[in-house]
Amino acid sequence: MDVALRRGWSLTTAFPFMISRRTLSLFWRCGAGTPWPPAPTGRRGAAAPRRHAHSGASEGTERSPGAAPERLPFSRLSQEDLAFFRETLPGGAITDPDLLEAHNVDWLKSVRGHGELLLRPQTTAQVSEILRYCNDRNLAVNPQGGNTGLVGGSVPVYDEIILSTALLNNILTFDPVSGILTCQAGCVLEGLSGYLEEQDFIMPLDLGAKGSCHIGGNVATNAGGLRLLRYGSLRGTVLGLEVVLADGRVLDCLSTLRKDNTGYDLKQLFIGSEGTLGVITAVSVLCPRKPSAVHVAFLGCQTFEQLLGTFKLCKGMLGEILSAFEFLDAACMGLLNTHLKLPNPITDCPFYIVIETSGSNSAHDEEKLHNFLEEAMTSSLVTDGTVASDDTKVKALWSMRERVTEALTHDGYTYKYDVSLPVEGLYQLVTATRDHLGSRAKNVVGYGHVGDGNLHLNITSPGPDPSLQGAIEPFVYGTTSTTASPDPPWPSWDTSRP
Repeated sequence: MDVALRRGWSLTTAFPFMISRRTLSLFWRCGAGTPWPPAPTGRRGAAAPRRHAHSGASEGTERSPGAAPERLPFSRLSQEDLAFFRETLPGGAITDPDLLEAHNVDWLKSVRGHGELLLRPQTTAQVSEILRYCNDRNLAVNPQGGNTGLVGGSVPVYDEIILSTALLNNILTFDPVSGILTCQAGCVLEGLSGYLEEQDFIMPLDLGAKGSCHIGGNVATNAGGLRLLRYGSLRGTVLGLEVVLADGRVLDCLSTLRKDNTGYDLKQLFIGSEGTLGVITAVSVLCPRKPSAVHVAFLGCQTFEQLLGTFKLCKGMLGEILSAFEFLDAACMGLLNTHLKLPNPITDCPFYIVIETSGSNSAHDEEKLHNFLEEAMTSSLVTDGTVASDDTKVKALWSMRERVTEALTHDGYTYKYDVSLPVEGLYQLVTATRDHLGSRAKNVVGYGHVGDGNLHLNITSPGPDPSLQGAIEPFVYGTTSTTASPDPPWPSWDTSRP
């Protein structure tokens, strides 16, 4: 989903919301066997509300009665409704099943909806008119952006109207003095990045789905990504939003002021709201200057404790030029080698780190990076590594981290989980899951963002396996929720908690 979306915009979707006459009610998109309610979010650990699986098949899984809540008493689409939408959106009300197909199946092809109408507005006024009408007619709506979400939230559960933001794709203004960009919510992240680079600026976030995710979905899911360590979350870089509420009213909070203390900061309600409060139609965001010097180091460690020691040393010695600190395990490297034929740039190690520095003085940054690497090697935190500053080599090293998701799609049916944990216990969930599942799983791999404690846990199997899923989810959600305890991380593996 996207637009005030669910984990879709993300990548690009936003949580599906259903708009009724007087209420905006969230339709949780649950996969078969997914615990309901979702795993509790803890003070110290947080689980993504859904997992999702990818089989590589061309058909999505039909949502069974056990996989989704019962359809709420929304109205059915009528010929009168179609006539209204066709008049409101000339050429933008689509009922062709072939064109609807891509919008009814999620990116992982794991679930399928049955939406019969796709709406493609180009303006906020059109979105407002659509939602006002749907609210009056009690019609359910599913916002959708790039449909790149990995949790099944970007497509209808049943026959909801699909509201696409793909044509809300205009850059409205850019101030090269302040670095503030204002654009519509359907702008693709990579397109914005390309536009800004021409102005010698960059977007404050970077995601693997940047080629298709929408900025509105990024905001609606409070997406983090590879640059969060350097530039912080979207709660700090987003300066203003324009949002259409469920009844069609437009909330204009599209400020371009870095400091605005004139009352409530209403935009914060919508950042990360996943579509439950309204449809984001425009965004203003503070963009940093493009760094003139970028270096990437790809390092190997023997233990996760050494990896954490490297992270601590890195923060101390690289300081203001540190822009990313990512990791992947040996199992990820094996998948990259096997399925994508990407050679390991260093000797085999249990853990790998991708460090990026960015600054304005190449000689200064190279000296700091050299001193850091010398200390890391001398103290035996790092056993091997390579450094790149050339654009081609930098991209090659980054591909070892960014293409793990692609490699997983070739390994079978994949159960994917995105969790936030205390950094010191980040990898323990991976090892515990491996021990818990044993030979029932084909592969259990872990990678993610050390800087913000975000782990991507992925489990593969030869094909869909309900018994395997039943073993995974109570365990993953239960152990993640235990980190909310004031006790030290991972006090127990209580699989009885949903």
